[in-house]
Amino acid sequence: MLTYPEDLRYTNSHEYVRLEPEQGLAVVGITAFAIDQLGDVVYIDLPQVGDRFERGESFATVESVKAVGDIYAPVSGEVMEVNRELSDAPETIVDDPYGRCWLVKFKFQDLEDLADCLSAAAYRAQVEGLA
Repeated sequence: MLTYPEDLRYTNSHEYVRLEPEQGLAVVGITAFAIDQLGDVVYIDLPQVGDRFERGESFATVESVKAVGDIYAPVSGEVMEVNRELSDAPETIVDDPYGRCWLVKFKFQDLEDLADCLSAAAYRAQVEGLA
């Protein structure tokens, strides 16, 4: 059964955001639903620390045995940290997508960027309608 933690915000393109407001960071990853749809992940192309992205811009790609998918920035900002563990072992993203298998941490500019994000309940309703 797929899970959707209540403390996260979700995008229509299947990214999640966990805010770390004390550091001014937005932790971004892809949802369990997205991982399930992709199948076995074989490669993840992540940005460099210091790269800047606008909300909605592709910042990474995930390649699986089924497809290659773009990952979109849910917030505008600068990449402060990248999860290098996933570069070395991309298949581990299935192990803990909402915990240790995040993709990047953005120094976000404006919380208004999250205005279009979905709650866990709204995201669950959306993806269960797709399944």
